[in-house]
Amino acid sequence: MNQDTIQGHWKQLSGQIKQHWGKLTDDDLKVAEGNAEYLSGKLQERYGIARDEAMKQVKAFEKEIKHH
Repeated sequence: MNQDTIQGHWKQLSGQIKQHWGKLTDDDLKVAEGNAEYLSGKLQERYGIARDEAMKQVKAFEKEIKHH
């Protein structure tokens, strides 16, 4: 993820992230603060998915938000 862009818009994006991945908590998002590695780790933990799949989902989300 583009850290500057993500961190600069984190408050707005956190709502979209929660809609996308409902199992993530407010605390998860607060700690993540735009960190793609942390976010993918939480996806692995909350959804029981592999690391590669979690990163794939984070990258797909990033592409999705860039096009809106």
